[in-house]
Amino acid sequence: MSATLELTRALVDLASVTPDDAGCQPLLAQRLEPLGFKAEWFPFNDVSNVLFTHGDAHSEQQPSLWFLGHTDVVPPGPLEDWSSPPFNADIRHDVLFGRGTADMKGAVAAMVVAAETLVREHPDHRGQVGILLTSDEEGDAVDGVKRVAEVLQRRNDIPDYCLVGEPSNQKIMGDTIRIGRRGSTHARLTVHGIQGHSAFPDKLDNPVHRLAGFLSALTTMRWDRGDENFPPTNCQVTNFHAGTGAENVTPGHAEVWFNFRNSPASQTDAIKLRVEALLKDHGIEQYELAWRISGHPFRSKAGELRSTTIAAIRSELGVQPELNTGGGTSDGRFIAPLGAEVLEFGLLNKSIHKIDEHVALDDLEALTRVYHTIMTNILVTST
Repeated sequence: MSATLELTRALVDLASVTPDDAGCQPLLAQRLEPLGFKAEWFPFNDVSNVLFTHGDAHSEQQPSLWFLGHTDVVPPGPLEDWSSPPFNADIRHDVLFGRGTADMKGAVAAMVVAAETLVREHPDHRGQVGILLTSDEEGDAVDGVKRVAEVLQRRNDIPDYCLVGEPSNQKIMGDTIRIGRRGSTHARLTVHGIQGHSAFPDKLDNPVHRLAGFLSALTTMRWDRGDENFPPTNCQVTNFHAGTGAENVTPGHAEVWFNFRNSPASQTDAIKLRVEALLKDHGIEQYELAWRISGHPFRSKAGELRSTTIAAIRSELGVQPELNTGGGTSDGRFIAPLGAEVLEFGLLNKSIHKIDEHVALDDLEALTRVYHTIMTNILVTST
């Protein structure tokens, strides 16, 4: 059994459902600290965060390369639907099954094993290699990397390069690098009307009818055209609630939730103004509208991390990766504003959050090789 596979299985066997780390990070500390890694812990409420670092970075000649990951996983869902227990890693036909194998304990294991190998081979490597982990990525992401980034910014401890281990690939290993992410803006709208008997439409004001035209315009509007890296901003309705429970009574209010995945061409403040104007255009005046931003759009600058990652994928996997900003949000959104060059590259994402989540054993080894090559090229052979 390879080191990456063995570590992935050990991590998957720990039921670390957000925000419970369930011992994953202490397990990694037991491996890394004897090799000279410094462990710095950042506990916030029920969330465990840790930064493992080896070496120092003080100048352009001493770069810092951090890997970013999470040890928490989403709930497994009905246990009876799984072919094998989700927290008992099982190998079948050269595939490892279990919750978190792809998202993202397999990538965490790959970055740890790659870092261990680097330090054993080159104990005096230049600069700094780091691994930042949280147990609050799949949840609210309030007390995880977001809080750690605030600490790092206050003390001006910002990596030059940050590689996020989120499962980026679509069909084969190496086909996709995320060079940024769209923003995510949530809205909760409550429209007030007048409850009444459906037989007397002149005595009621049905908020569902008012919302019908608004929602049609909201979801078909062209917000922007995107650009070479970002698809156009998109709006999706995620929840709708109205009704009194009676067949012949119209509701007095209706609530709708909608979410924007926005490109840099449509920042949140501009979206808010357009939504408010749209409400006015459809005669909706009695309403309450609450907003929550879970991430702003960001795009990584093209630098040494990008060129090194592309070269590593080509040399180790023989694949030319596509550069895009697809997918949901990731913790990279908290590191990018600090000024680091941020990329995302991990395993395949086709089974993440699903029943029987899995990863091919060969993919675990491939990812470990790519991570090790990136570390070596930046911290050993680069000039």
